[in-house]
Amino acid sequence: MVDNGPAPSRADARRNRALVLQAARSAFEERGLAAPLGEIARRAGVGAGTVYRHFPSKEALFRASVADRMRLFADTATDLADAEDPGGVFFRFLTSVVRLSARNKALCDALAAAGEAGESSAAEAGRVGATGAPSGGKRGAERSGKGTERALGRARAVVPPRPEEDFLAALHVLLVRAQEAGAVREDVELGDVHALLVGCMSMERQRSGSGSSVTAPGRMTALMCDGLRADRAVSRTPTAPVTKLTPAGAENRNETGCAVCGRPVAAARTGRPARYCGGACRQKAHRARTQARRRPTDTARE
Repeated sequence: MVDNGPAPSRADARRNRALVLQAARSAFEERGLAAPLGEIARRAGVGAGTVYRHFPSKEALFRASVADRMRLFADTATDLADAEDPGGVFFRFLTSVVRLSARNKALCDALAAAGEAGESSAAEAGRVGATGAPSGGKRGAERSGKGTERALGRARAVVPPRPEEDFLAALHVLLVRAQEAGAVREDVELGDVHALLVGCMSMERQRSGSGSSVTAPGRMTALMCDGLRADRAVSRTPTAPVTKLTPAGAENRNETGCAVCGRPVAAARTGRPARYCGGACRQKAHRARTQARRRPTDTARE
């Protein structure tokens, strides 16, 4: 049996774990999940075995490094669920999350990795909150608070206790209350807000890293919030098209009809769109146009 030396004391183990977490936060903030464990161990001044002793995988270390910030976001959203002006609170919260996370690649990856399970569970919590959180006056605010508590309790009972999913559950409650107040479009769902949030953080991070002075920080965030606001002038969100199976030999969906004979004409990949199926129809169309131009002249001579 190989002797690996004396086991570290509890104080040394706690110190090593703290060093690994500190190094992981710095590395993941710069490179996200692409940061190698060897680099984290080098920054912490420990061996790779020490890292694996505290965290069995890189994913576990990643979740532990972002847990505090994600829990802070979730707790903040929970505290704001009963605040006045639900619309303003919702948009200010989104703006703050983007501003605090855009430069942190770890938070961007953590929010992007929040899966569909978290969104579906949070949506269930939002439905409970919507039924028990009517708006309007002090009495409505009191009912809203009770509905919010029930919604978050339902979410924690359904969703595993992970900070990313708790964040989505609390965000959905803010979304429902903002929609009930008429500040956010009614056709917006939690998945839409999540996708816009992740995409907005990516764009803000890319623009800030490029050093471009053309666009001011927060421009993409402002555009995202304007797209979510309730306004009669905005367009309705398109629904997913229903895909129908076509029989063999059916016309291609991109085909158009020939202007002369009506036969299908495949769409051109480059240049002007095709109007005729071949040279013969093109000549017929040319002769027809020539004759149409000559008729007014012949009439004038008569």
